[in-house]
Amino acid sequence: MKKIILITSLILCSYITSSQEHKHDHFKHFRVSPVISHTYIPMATNEGDKTVIVPSIGLDLEYWVNEKWGFGFHNDLELETFEIEKDHQLFVEKEFPVVLTFDALYKLDENWILVLGTGVEYEKTENLFIIRAGIEYEVEFGNHWDVAPTVFYDHRSHNFGTWSIGIGIGKRF
Repeated sequence: MKKIILITSLILCSYITSSQEHKHDHFKHFRVSPVISHTYIPMATNEGDKTVIVPSIGLDLEYWVNEKWGFGFHNDLELETFEIEKDHQLFVEKEFPVVLTFDALYKLDENWILVLGTGVEYEKTENLFIIRAGIEYEVEFGNHWDVAPTVFYDHRSHNFGTWSIGIGIGKRF
């Protein structure tokens, strides 16, 4: 009788342990996503135009603490040279600025993710402080791969704001 209880207990403990390990294997904490986007810059000029839409590429590196909360580094390289109008007369040229932000991530439901953070725009003429707010719609399409359309608003120092619309392909691991 003791052998049967011992064997049953071992099988039950083995089953419980393997099912818990399987649950932990299912949730992937890290996510990497290359992003292609366009940034609308209302105070920029490009050969006489008052509004400029700049293509950009990015790389998002995220760590999810649990299924609701995470944080990430969202990095963008704007792929164009343009000028920013300041004080209605002074123009500052921007050459391929790099935007680095550290963001808090909150999953509103199964697909919607709220993004809120801060960062810096690095550029050889001047560096600007950024406050970022945005939303992503992440759709998993199998084997921990996803596609995520994004919309961000970046408020840059000196009352200068930009809108970005993009799409990323992510992989969780």
